[in-house]
Amino acid sequence: MKLFAELVVKLGASTKTNEKLEALSAYFEDAHPKDKVWVIAIFSGRRPKRAVNSTLLFNWCSEIVGLPTWLMEESYHTVGDLGETIALLLPEAVITEASQPLHYYLEQLTLLDKAPEAIRKEFILNSWNSMTQAERFVFNKLITGSFRIGVSQKMMVNALSKTVNLPSSVIAHRISGNWNPMSTILEDLLSEDVVAADQSKPYPFYLAYALEDDPSALGDVSDWQAEWKWDGIRGQVIKRNNELFVWSRGEELMTDKFPEYEVLKDLLPDGIVLDGEIIPSQEGKPLPFALLQTRIGRKNLTKKQLQETPITFFVYDLLEYDGNDMRESTLTERRILLDKVVRDVQHPALILSEAIDFKSWQELAEIRTRSRDMGSEGIMLKRKLSTYQVGRKRGDWWKWKIDPLVIDCVMIYAQKGSGRRSNLYTDYTFAVKDGDKLVSFTKAYS
Repeated sequence: MKLFAELVVKLGASTKTNEKLEALSAYFEDAHPKDKVWVIAIFSGRRPKRAVNSTLLFNWCSEIVGLPTWLMEESYHTVGDLGETIALLLPEAVITEASQPLHYYLEQLTLLDKAPEAIRKEFILNSWNSMTQAERFVFNKLITGSFRIGVSQKMMVNALSKTVNLPSSVIAHRISGNWNPMSTILEDLLSEDVVAADQSKPYPFYLAYALEDDPSALGDVSDWQAEWKWDGIRGQVIKRNNELFVWSRGEELMTDKFPEYEVLKDLLPDGIVLDGEIIPSQEGKPLPFALLQTRIGRKNLTKKQLQETPITFFVYDLLEYDGNDMRESTLTERRILLDKVVRDVQHPALILSEAIDFKSWQELAEIRTRSRDMGSEGIMLKRKLSTYQVGRKRGDWWKWKIDPLVIDCVMIYAQKGSGRRSNLYTDYTFAVKDGDKLVSFTKAYS
């Protein structure tokens, strides 16, 4: 834990990308192999489930330091972060050399998820008693699930790339998908063989930059393909070894959430990966995103919900075909194959996101004004000769969103946040006038 705590301190103290990259690279050079796997997991969104809630940590710390509840609460509000408050209040450990590696604590927390409270308390208190203040702070943040630091997955991948001699795009692909840091070895995680063995593994998504200048600056219109920018959940539909998998951009396996896609298992060819948007629609036309939100968090779907919010997949790219990685092919080549796939399937669950026909940038600008009528957020512009890259890259893919709607309203309430944001007003309530009355209609957060 000591080495990881030192890394977190360095990352938190720097605002420069190169310094953070150097700190991460140095950590990957020196850390225990199991710790490396857990750091990859942490920075790619695979944190362990919360084994102990904040109330228990608060009470256990209060017992140790002997402070009344009101003074503990005042300390918390002053510091703004419970994990840091506890780290500052606990008495200095007698033997900090007894601290264990990062993987030991995370594995124990995972195993203690369903353990009796007394056993979890014993583990937490023993851990605190062997750690430095910096280690306790990081440990507490990992326990509560509130570990946040200014390091993106892309930065972590770039740092790892420097130490394992693999391109960052390859690493991004190999660490995607469904894997468990408890049982995964670093060599296996980064191995090409394991990629082939995991039939469900998605590809890293290619993301567009917002177009802020006039599109004419992009050059000849004939070099570009335009599509509607749909408002849904970005996802990949994968069929390998006669199994179907649906992944979100956030790397959540969502196959069971959308039973409408099950029919595609029998219709799609094997060895295929489609990139597109998970959207509710009727007769090929998108429905509001709010309807999709009514289904996302539900474990069990009723027949009525399936009928009222039918889900389709608006597909706009082909990443794998016949078991072959198509990402290095041009967009034009990928679209030719994709058109054929959609025609062969001929099912309403799979809809091709059609290219927009336009002859000039002025014509496309006029078409863009009809975005809301199409249930779209604007227009996507993709260079026809572009390959499918990893992450957000500038130059080949652009999103040209429509301007937001504007309304005259009045802020009627402002509420303070909690934790580190307790000294800031973060929750706002807005109202519109109805005659002489103010009628609240929405909340906003910052």
